[in-house]
Amino acid sequence: MHGAVTKADAAAAGRKKPPSVEPELYADRVKVYPKTISGPFRSLKWAVLAVCLSLYYLAPWIRWDRGPNAPDQALLIDMNGRRGYFFAIEIWPQEVYYIAGLLILGAIGLFLATTLAGRVWCGYACPQTVWTDLFMQVERLIEGDRNQRKKLDAQPLSAVKAFKKIAKHVAWLGIAFATGGAWILYFGDAPTMLREVFSGEASVEAYVFIALLTATTYTLAGWAREQVCTYMCPWPRFQAAMLDADSLVVSYRQYRGEPRDSHKAGQSWEGRGDCVDCQFCVAVCPTGIDIRDGLQLECIGCGLCIDACNTIMKRVGRPLGLIAFDTENHLRAVETKTPYRYSLLRPRVLIYAALLLVITGVMALALLMRSSAEIHVLRERSPVFVALSDGSIRNDFTVKILNKAREPIDYALEISGLPAPAIKVLGVDEAAGRLVLPAPGDGVATYRVTVALPQAALKAESTPILFVLRASEKTAPVKRDTVFLGPKR
Repeated sequence: MHGAVTKADAAAAGRKKPPSVEPELYADRVKVYPKTISGPFRSLKWAVLAVCLSLYYLAPWIRWDRGPNAPDQALLIDMNGRRGYFFAIEIWPQEVYYIAGLLILGAIGLFLATTLAGRVWCGYACPQTVWTDLFMQVERLIEGDRNQRKKLDAQPLSAVKAFKKIAKHVAWLGIAFATGGAWILYFGDAPTMLREVFSGEASVEAYVFIALLTATTYTLAGWAREQVCTYMCPWPRFQAAMLDADSLVVSYRQYRGEPRDSHKAGQSWEGRGDCVDCQFCVAVCPTGIDIRDGLQLECIGCGLCIDACNTIMKRVGRPLGLIAFDTENHLRAVETKTPYRYSLLRPRVLIYAALLLVITGVMALALLMRSSAEIHVLRERSPVFVALSDGSIRNDFTVKILNKAREPIDYALEISGLPAPAIKVLGVDEAAGRLVLPAPGDGVATYRVTVALPQAALKAESTPILFVLRASEKTAPVKRDTVFLGPKR
């Protein structure tokens, strides 16, 4: 009947519109179960891991003879003695700029490596990657490979599962404790520190740092893993600025692989790509991504997906290199069938390489030219000068002499820039017309020096002067400039 309302219409009319659902801003972590793989890149990662761990754990035990009364540990940050020892190089607190230079070199080297080959540092030598690889290998040895670990996690708690989980975490804590313990060995004599730690004689700070490094290593390498690389590390956000179209990065050669489909023995390869959609590249990825979706923030450039894909290509009889280190320009050139020539000497490569050479050269030159002594002069500021009863003007200075040699040295003090000043050093008598200031070996000597001058000899309110130290007539003098202040004219 025209105009009649059916039950369905009435129900629809009376039905309320469902409220809008707010999108979730947080997603639970999808646990990654990397599968073991063998191949050139996996072998390279094992080799780098072995070298990095060996250097870290064994370096504090390397000895280096520096003579009597000097530490014989090759690598040592002596907090009590305020020295840094790096084989034949000894760094004083005043020379912290060498450490800054090393950090700058490391940063520029990382920029250069990223420009050339993407995140190879992240994939091979980053501490997070090295220790995570070690932890995952322990996990495989105890719980099995990918499928076994997934099944174990899905099983209800049992005696076998509890034993494997406890054994894994005990092993992880052991490695983490060794990591924290090795760290403190760089800040004291390694054999002594090790004995003190296990005998309970070490300082509170030592135990705090061991606990801190143990906790962070266990948490980051055992639990956080790929989340550190994806969310905590800032480098993935920076790398895009370092890459260019000729950077070698892990790439899926889409022109070869698409359209992808499963494949059975004997089937024709006509009208389809080489990718058999086996997901092996995803299964071995330590961050759980699909490289076939293109370069992604999570990709650390380890190349394990290359080993996995090449394994499958061998099985199905197709050419290797469906996934490979490649450049964007080469991929584009193949797809458009245009000539391509790889360019190594690109502007940013040349800039980073030049910066590395310049900074390395400056640091090497500074090390070669560094003196075995330094002088620091601090003017007394309260008062800035003293008017004596005889009309002379006196300035007071604190002079610090840094003797970097192992043996004590006597330094002769001279001051230039003033006409015949009267110089006195508290506690030191002038001998044979010279002021001789002894400085202990590998130490600092501090002296109070007064300089007086007749007011008539002053030509200005501020006069530049130079403190000069000479160990002997044959050695180069050590100088420090300052000013002599007098009344306003």
